[in-house]
Amino acid sequence: MRLGPMVAAACLIAACSPTPEKKAPPEAIAELAPIGTLRAAINVGNPVLAARPAPPHDEPTGISVDLARELARRLGVPLQLIVYDAAGKVVEAGKAGMWDIAFVALDPKRAAEINQSPPYVQIEGAYLVRENSPIRSNDQVDRKGHRVVVGRNSAYDLHLSRVLRQAEIVRTPTSGEVVDAMLKGNYEVAAGVKQQLENDARRVGGVRLLPGRFMVIDQAMASRRGREAGARYLREFVEEMKASGFVAKAIERHKQPSAIVAPPGDAK
Repeated sequence: MRLGPMVAAACLIAACSPTPEKKAPPEAIAELAPIGTLRAAINVGNPVLAARPAPPHDEPTGISVDLARELARRLGVPLQLIVYDAAGKVVEAGKAGMWDIAFVALDPKRAAEINQSPPYVQIEGAYLVRENSPIRSNDQVDRKGHRVVVGRNSAYDLHLSRVLRQAEIVRTPTSGEVVDAMLKGNYEVAAGVKQQLENDARRVGGVRLLPGRFMVIDQAMASRRGREAGARYLREFVEEMKASGFVAKAIERHKQPSAIVAPPGDAK
């Protein structure tokens, strides 16, 4: 059977049209934005994911901010960005019900307190030492007498608290204070997000990063415990954002080559 010109054109348009965007279920909207506004916690203590607002802007920018805006758009609700300067403060604020979604690294300890999606990006944790330090490799850090400075309750604080056996951990209120605290306190090692340590090395001089990394940090989206419909939708959202290229474009837009798009599914 031959199709008429109008019918054939309509079929061609339908075939070339993008797949309709999946509408968020009402129960997910109600759980992710219970007050009618999506309150998103943004951690500017991790420069790979978010940056403080710079004049003339009054809101932070970054990969996590882009994801929060897109989620709010799909939920059909206004967005409120709540800025924190440390991941630990984000988690504590979540216990008090101060946000609806957040962006923090995956960790077993956090999983007991918040729902977490699959990771959307992966970044590296690295060590920094003084230029004249005898420490030359990551496997030399965990030695008796070494003190490692970390941001309190950061992903690498939680990780190193589990794996270091001989080195002592010294904690600062935020990750941004780690290198300065190491130098001021005459400690041996600073640990943190690789890009932030690179920025600090350029700022202070006389220090160097150890080669490689001591961990891969899987960054995920979080929601409040007990809100399972919202958590399910957030998982689907993150997987779509990775598969569609949204996350890759955000990484490129914000010039964060140290971040890579996480593989599909949960962290291995």
